This record gives sequence, C-alpha cells and structure tokens, in this order.
Amino acid sequence: MASPALLRACLDVMHFTGLSHILRKQFQGMGSIFCFHHVCPGGGMAKGFAPNGKIECTSEFLSEIIHLVRKRGMETLSLADAVERIRSPQPNQKPFAVFTLDDGYKDNMIHGQPIFDQLNCPYTVFVAPKIVDGSCELWWRALEKIISANAQFKATIHGAQYDLDIRSEAQKKRAWRVLFPKLTALPQYEQRKTIHELAKKYNFDLVDYCKSIAMTWDEIRILNEDPLCTIGAHTMNHYAVAKLSTADCMYELEESRRCIERELGEKIHFFAYPYGDEPAAGLRDFQIANDLGFTASLTTRKGVVFAEHGKHLQALPRIMVSGRYQKIRYIDALVSGAPTALLNRFSKINVN
Repeated sequence: MASPALLRACLDVMHFTGLSHILRKQFQGMGSIFCFHHVCPGGGMAKGFAPNGKIECTSEFLSEIIHLVRKRGMETLSLADAVERIRSPQPNQKPFAVFTLDDGYKDNMIHGQPIFDQLNCPYTVFVAPKIVDGSCELWWRALEKIISANAQFKATIHGAQYDLDIRSEAQKKRAWRVLFPKLTALPQYEQRKTIHELAKKYNFDLVDYCKSIAMTWDEIRILNEDPLCTIGAHTMNHYAVAKLSTADCMYELEESRRCIERELGEKIHFFAYPYGDEPAAGLRDFQIANDLGFTASLTTRKGVVFAEHGKHLQALPRIMVSGRYQKIRYIDALVSGAPTALLNRFSKINVN
C-alpha cells in the first residue's frame, strides 16, 4: 500500500497539473459520499504522538468541503435522496455529495451539527449502540492512550511477546506501527479480550473513556430531531463483520437496527460497515445486509458513485476524510473521481 506521503504527492500532481479538472467530467460519476468520524475545532491533527488524528477533521475543514462541492456544481443531498437517485438515474442531473459520520461521537453534535445546520447541508450519523452505552472497547483509541501514558510496554499478544521501550515520541510511534497491525489482524473476540487485558494492566478505564467521547441516547434523540439529520446503524459492537461467523454478523446488523429503532421510535433504513474496507466487509456481508432489508449500506472502499452501483446498493463506496489529507485541493482531486479510478484500475465498481 502506498504511503500517505506518496498519496498526497499524487493528489498534488493531479491538482496542480489540472489533470483532475480535465478528467472530472469523465470520472466523477453520479457523486461522492464522504465518510467522517470526529469533527473538532482548531488547526488540524494533534501534534506529536497522535496516530488516531487521522480520523479527525476540523470543523473549519468540514465547512470548506461543503462550500467546495457546491462550488463544483454538486448538490448536497440526504443519503435517502442520493440512494433514490442511484436507483433511478435521470439524464442531466447534477452530481451529488452526501456527508456521513461513523460511530456516534459527541463532537458530531457539538462541532459538526452547527456547521451542517448553518449551511443547510443534510448529513447521516451511523450509530453503534455499544459505543453509545459506553461498553464498546474503542480499542484503537485505548491502544493510543496506553502507549501515550507509559514508558514501557510489556505484554503477550496472540502468543508473541513484546517488551518495548516507549519513552520518547519516536519510540511510541514505532510501537504503534508494531502493535496496531497486530491488534487489527486478531479475530474480533480475541482482539477485544486482549485490549481488556491491556487496559487492566495499564489502569486504563475503557468504559469511562468510551462514555466521555460518545453521545448518549438522549443526545442522539435530540440530534435526530434535526430535519437535516438521518440516523443509521453501524453494528452493535463495531466489529469487522467479515471476520465474524454468519450468525454473529447477522446479529450485529439486525440487533443494532432493532436497538436504535427502539430508542428513537422510528425505522432505520441505512447501515455502514465498521472499518468498511475489503478485509472488513465482503460479498457475504453485502448479501446479509440485503437480506435484512437495509435500503443501502456503505463501505469505505474508495471510490465515487456510478449508475452501476444501482445494482450494488449494499456496497456503496465512500471518500474517507482523513486528518492526513486536510487540504481542500486533496478533496477537490478526490471528488473528480480520477484518483480512485486509477486506484480501482478504471473499474467503476469494487464489490468483490
């Protein structure tokens, strides 16, 4: 996989040469669906050791993106309106932009909602009930906090022993590069068991931390009253569903919808796969989402939306808004469709 620095360089080349503008008409498709996680005020990613800064976006940058897509002639639509358009494309329609946020963090309401409301821009928040309840481990955040707060890391993970000096910032970054892929690759239940053991060993309270950054059900109910907001499902426990048994995958999708419907008193039509890339969600999972009756489901497979996605509504692609790419020229290049066309070898759909 190309490094972030190389990808930024490629996006710069497309922008400054005008290539993305030249190719826009051919490759932008019907539109783009953006994926956000955290929305925070300020000047960008946290400095120093902050590996999860890559899933943070400033509220200022969110506003810039909305202005950009409208400047490019894109309509900011609700997910429901965009899906209806994908199902029944009409000639000469403007391309659309859809804004989605995953997991259900407080900052979505505190810093994101005011931007969407001020600019009259629809948005969808995908909620994992166990995050709202405070019982989801948020293992990626916990690992960062454990490394950040300690000078030594010593543990056995999946049979491998680690004894790492993590005093300096550079050592912490190296430790993250070793440990994060290891935890990512673990079977889902072992992954969560491992982070519980690490949290206990290093006195990190998983429940308190999760509750501190997640919206409550009362806050989600308030957010749901916003006519611009749609609430969607995101599994119960934020598992990579492709790594679960069929029965467990079905439970995660169906129970998350049922739980949210019970709390909000209304039907939930849309779903987003946690992590959402190829290792995390595949053909079996798309079929399960379809069999359960979701109107559409979103991945994080990179790409823009084409009319051909009308036959693959349970595997819609998104553009991840990352703290690593928080320059408006990068977003401008991405919504042209040219970078993801190259990445997908000019295939309009990526659903295998």
